Amino acid sequence: MDSRLNAPFWALRIAIGAMAFLAGLDKFFNLLVDWEKYVSPLLTKTTHLSPEALMHAAGVIEMIAGIAVLSGLTRIAAYIVTAWLVLIALGLLTTGQYFDVAVRDLVIAVGAFTLARLAEVRASGARPAAR
Repeated sequence: MDSRLNAPFWALRIAIGAMAFLAGLDKFFNLLVDWEKYVSPLLTKTTHLSPEALMHAAGVIEMIAGIAVLSGLTRIAAYIVTAWLVLIALGLLTTGQYFDVAVRDLVIAVGAFTLARLAEVRASGARPAAR
C-alpha cells in the first residue's frame, strides 16, 4: 500500500475504534449525554424493551465493535460500525428530532466505510492505481 495512506488509516482506526468503544461504555454511565432520549419510540414498541435495556445492548455492541476495529479485525469491524451508524441515524430520523445527530452519525459512517476500504487495500498489499 502507498505509505501516504498509513497516516489516514491509523487516524481513522484509532478515532473510529475509540469512539465506538467509549460511546458504548458511556451507555452504562450517561456521562456524555442521557442516551435514552435518543431511543426511537418505534424501537421500544417493536422490541418491548425499555430505553435503558436498549442502550445497554447498544453499548455492548459498540464496545465489541470498537475493540474489533482496534484489533486485527479492522476491515470487517469497520463495515459493522458503518452499518450500525446508518441504523442509528435511521432510528434517530424516526424520532422526528435529532436530525443533526443523524447527519453526524452518517458522516462518521462514511469515515468507518473509508477505514474498511483502507484496511482492504492494506490487506491486499495493492498499490493504488495511478491517476
